[in-house]
Amino acid sequence: MLHKTRGIALNFVRFRETSIIVKIYTEEFGVQSYIVNGVRSAKSKTNRIALFQPLTLLDLVVYHKSKEQTIHRLSEVKCSVPFRSLPFDFVKSSIALFITELLVKTLREEESNRPLFQFLTESILFLENTDKSYENFHLHFLAQMSFYLGFGAETVREMEQQLNENLYPYTFEKPIQEALQQFLLMPYSSQVSLNRTQRAQLLDALIFYYKIHLEGMGEIKSLEVLRELMR
Repeated sequence: MLHKTRGIALNFVRFRETSIIVKIYTEEFGVQSYIVNGVRSAKSKTNRIALFQPLTLLDLVVYHKSKEQTIHRLSEVKCSVPFRSLPFDFVKSSIALFITELLVKTLREEESNRPLFQFLTESILFLENTDKSYENFHLHFLAQMSFYLGFGAETVREMEQQLNENLYPYTFEKPIQEALQQFLLMPYSSQVSLNRTQRAQLLDALIFYYKIHLEGMGEIKSLEVLRELMR
């Protein structure tokens, strides 16, 4: 059966000689995998594989036969918002890779979650469109996405308590507390002042907080690149 849905490309793997299997977070069906034939063929006249780069926003027509199927097929796919900065700005693209890896490890539902999908879409568009002061974007994103995943802390004190209960070895200094409170409550456009050391400390704490709530999350390989960039 054919369905229309919006989607966010996460990653893909090669399949046979000319095809790929792409993982997409869809508005209608949550996380799904789709086979795309012929995109790696030398005879292909279009560069359709570019549609499946991390965080690309897509309009899709998809075949879904049953919930028991683990891999579905795409009937139509097109980019809904062409990126002009995100793939070409090294810092932005590194943030995008980090976010993509985080999403692959945290998005596990194979069902619709429209508030989460809308949050992700708006976050991606903000990162694409902003031209200044996005060095804290990944921290802001982590703080706010936790609400959509069901374990967001209402206050800094609540998060600190959970960290302490799980033997997190550090405490927040006042500038980090103030910044985190803004990240929890304020939009991306709000200005937050953190130095490199404070930014790294808060990133480590937020990742630890996610691991408390998401069993089997594992290591995030792109984290080290992000730490180096944000020094």
